[in-house]
Amino acid sequence: MTITTPLAGIILAAGQGTRMKSARAKVMHEVAGRPILGHVMAAMRAAGIERIVVVTAPDAEETRAYVRNEGGESAIQETHLGTGHAANAARERLADFSGIVVTTYGDMPLVTAACFKASLAAREKTGLSLVAFRAENPAAYGRVFLDGEGLLNRIVEQKDADEGARTCNLCNAGIFAAEAKAFFRWTGALGNNNAQREYYLTDVPLFAKRDGIACAVATVDEADVTGVNSRSELARAEAAMQDRLRAAALDAGVGMRDPSTVYLSFDTVLEADVQIEPFTVFGPGVVVKGGARIRAFSHLEGAEVGRGAIVGPYARLRPGAVLEENVHIGNFVEVKNTRVQKGAKANHLTYLGDAFVGAGANIGAGTITCNYDGFDKHETEIGAGAFIGSDTTLVAPVRVGAGAYIGAGSVITRDVSADALVVVRAEQVEKPGWAEKFRTRKKARKAAKERSK
Repeated sequence: MTITTPLAGIILAAGQGTRMKSARAKVMHEVAGRPILGHVMAAMRAAGIERIVVVTAPDAEETRAYVRNEGGESAIQETHLGTGHAANAARERLADFSGIVVTTYGDMPLVTAACFKASLAAREKTGLSLVAFRAENPAAYGRVFLDGEGLLNRIVEQKDADEGARTCNLCNAGIFAAEAKAFFRWTGALGNNNAQREYYLTDVPLFAKRDGIACAVATVDEADVTGVNSRSELARAEAAMQDRLRAAALDAGVGMRDPSTVYLSFDTVLEADVQIEPFTVFGPGVVVKGGARIRAFSHLEGAEVGRGAIVGPYARLRPGAVLEENVHIGNFVEVKNTRVQKGAKANHLTYLGDAFVGAGANIGAGTITCNYDGFDKHETEIGAGAFIGSDTTLVAPVRVGAGAYIGAGSVITRDVSADALVVVRAEQVEKPGWAEKFRTRKKARKAAKERSK
């Protein structure tokens, strides 16, 4: 029988993020449709770290609400006195925890489960580990120096580094792993005798060494542990994440004519043989089944697209849109909270909201389901095989029976029986010769005005 050591994570997310120039906490800005913090939490969980404590600033209620919604816990760093002080703020939350704790920063959207697994594996060697990376431009990072056995010798923060130390490009990623009780013993003993007068998490190995515990070092790719501190860095992280998501989709058998123009969300599900045309955007919560085609300039969020369906070009699927097999949703068609059954079509200039469209139904151009009365949403039901003529307005709540025909230009306010024909139009009135008389009169008036000038 295998006994698994409990794992907990501490995510440091109390930074001010002033370079973002935003009222929102830095970690709540999104990459691929998910807050940066959400990516970090997901990576921890993928590494087997189920209990997560996020350290926040006192005014970061939005962040704490998100953490609660994601099943995590929050701790507050009342004053900003450094990373070691922030990590120690989680002590009370984890007072009942006996196991291994892993710390990380909350502003690394590209961090992977592999980074945390590497940290845990390295910790088994000595009892304490940190994660480092080789930086292309190490200017802003703390430097990591190793001893002859490849263990940590010392960490020097950028602001405390002399010219010699700054030539080192092995840098601290901010991920530590240690037994929880020992870790908090060490963070509780930290001092602030440094240039910033802060309590550095990077001093933890010094106190561990006094207890006879060396610090092992795991090395990961720089891209995976790059932090976001500004809008430009956020944009670069988005680009990197999109490259990662596109590559995974292509490897899974998704066709993309121009991958660089397709934007995916963190949870986009695209099955093999889906075809994605250029300039398509996937918001969160989209599933597209095999054989479907998403044509150019379409936008999808919270929607499900069935096998063999065609969407777009220039279509919008909003949350709750469910397209079954071989459905066609064409140009300038919007679908919201609507199930469209097998083989139904809405090919032009249509809005389907809070509706049900039966199998094989045909929705003509310019059709609108009037679903909102200013207070409540109401449902429209269109039966299987029904034919809705162009420029039809369906005033919900209303039902159109299976096989019924609605004449073009109709406004439907009452239920329609199956296989019936309904036409709702004003009587057409014709006045012979009226247009010629109108033009003659107008031209005469215009000429008179010109003569009077």
